[in-house]
Amino acid sequence: MSDIIKLLPDAVANQIAAGEVVQRPASAVKELIENAIDAGADKIQLIIKDAGKTLIQVIDNGCGMSITDARLCFERHATSKIRKAEDLFAIRTMGFRGEAMASIAAIAHVELKTRRHEDELGTCIVIEGTQITSQEPIAAAPGTSISIKNLFFNTPARRNFLKSNPVEMRHIIEEFQRVALAHPKIFFSLHSDGNEMFHLPAEGLKQRIIHIFGNNYNQRLVPVEESTTIINLNGFIGKPEYAKKTRGEQYFFVNNRFIKDPYLNHAVLNAYDEILPAESFPLYVLFIEIEPAQIDINVHPTKTEIKYQDEKSIYAIIRSAVKRSLGKYNITPSLDFNQETGFSHMISQKKTEDIIPPTINFNPQFNPFDIGNNQPKERHSNYTESFEKKIGGIPQNWDTLYEIAHKTNSQQLTFDSANKQEPLNTVDEQQEKPAGKTIFQLHNRFILSQIRSGFMLIDQQAAHERILFERFLQQLENHQGASQQSLFPQTIHLNTADFELINDLLPDIHALGFQIRAFGKNTFVVEGIPADIGSGISESQVLEQLLEAYKNNQNELKLNKRENLARSLARNASIKAGTALGPDEMNDIIDKLFACTSPNISLSGKPIIITFTLKELLEKFEK
Repeated sequence: MSDIIKLLPDAVANQIAAGEVVQRPASAVKELIENAIDAGADKIQLIIKDAGKTLIQVIDNGCGMSITDARLCFERHATSKIRKAEDLFAIRTMGFRGEAMASIAAIAHVELKTRRHEDELGTCIVIEGTQITSQEPIAAAPGTSISIKNLFFNTPARRNFLKSNPVEMRHIIEEFQRVALAHPKIFFSLHSDGNEMFHLPAEGLKQRIIHIFGNNYNQRLVPVEESTTIINLNGFIGKPEYAKKTRGEQYFFVNNRFIKDPYLNHAVLNAYDEILPAESFPLYVLFIEIEPAQIDINVHPTKTEIKYQDEKSIYAIIRSAVKRSLGKYNITPSLDFNQETGFSHMISQKKTEDIIPPTINFNPQFNPFDIGNNQPKERHSNYTESFEKKIGGIPQNWDTLYEIAHKTNSQQLTFDSANKQEPLNTVDEQQEKPAGKTIFQLHNRFILSQIRSGFMLIDQQAAHERILFERFLQQLENHQGASQQSLFPQTIHLNTADFELINDLLPDIHALGFQIRAFGKNTFVVEGIPADIGSGISESQVLEQLLEAYKNNQNELKLNKRENLARSLARNASIKAGTALGPDEMNDIIDKLFACTSPNISLSGKPIIITFTLKELLEKFEK
């Protein structure tokens, strides 16, 4: 029997490695930007076309590479970061494995232009699927420019698994934001299909957070700072009242490297215990500085998971530092001295004795109801005659029109078919004896309705959610959502990721009855909302809540776009537990609920209706 174990060719091995390192265009963006940071660049530009499927280009002003280094950087496990195994425990750079460039070159068309600052000419290398097609000297700016074209061109199965352009673009923005937050002292810019989405100058961490997420975050941030012998902790957390329904804006950085760690996330949430709204998640951007020898970052191919030597101590430090910052800063309003707060131009500079109060002249003898005394008699008589001519004279016995007001409230005159006068019950007495079905509301939460075999309890919020969900689904299918126009359109400012998400959902949002349009960079104008949404909530708040619920469902339930939108809007627009309902409203909910295709099951899969029979009641009373 011949040998069956063979060494894989380098091209195949690189494609296998690419499956771990480059999962989507955002993975390539992350690797290229991290390489630019390791090269010492203080200005990094990212250019995207077709959500990274057609082009990903990163331009930096770093140290550049020599001719030999430019060639070697595409070899597997070729790196300038480590020389021996012990170096793995002293890593402070972003990359170190030497797999990224080789993996990217195996599945794309790559063009590299680089020049060191001390060289006169640079180098241009073109690679197609691990094969170097050309290498020649060129005139280039100091630094490196690398272009990745036609990602996954030789692995069509991987390319077919990519999502739509808006979805892939959101992943790219997410990776870009993580790197930009970790390095606020570096200038970053992001261009997508010719439009500049981010322009982030070198600045402080707070300004970087505000530039990425929006100006309204200025008043939401609480600083955190703690220095110990184990770790140094600094960054910002969000005030509890601004917590959202999604986990999106939560960032942990260890030695400026973004990580995902549920254990440390629990430490932050534990610090918010009993002050956070239910099912809400706070914002935090926290940086941990720790000795590299105390951690192991070589755990996951994407380097987003880390092992610690002393996890419990780190947990306790983070929890206590966040809790102390909440107690120290959250009780007083935040002041931003960089903003204009002076109102001196609105205050008079005169002395108090020089200020003359305004005066009002009036006639204390004037009586507006005494026409005879206030107007000349001749004018009064002329006015009365002209008035009588217009109305055909003043009718006689006009005062008898008000005799009905002297009758008792308990009895009024009415006429039946035989023109007989009979007393009619008052409104209060009518409400005590409702006609038709007997309906009650329990604790402003449940609807109790009598049926032949007993009675049924209906969860009013779950029932209304089911009604609205099926109605919104039908509107999305037929594109016939009713809209109520806003008297005063409202402007809503979003961060770049949310702006791109709404652009992706815009046709379906219009089908639901929203009337919104783009109004500048990351801004929408809301001119109308669905007619099914009750009053008492602003148009911008409706859209923000819809967006948060959509992202939450997207992360947890993996619904398709239309079901997610219908569910999100139904949850926000439904009547809530604790809302008092009248008999007509309760009857309307019952009628519409039983007209649904699934009246018994709520959106969360729980029962809406529970039926109790007379037999069950009699058994409870032991009869």
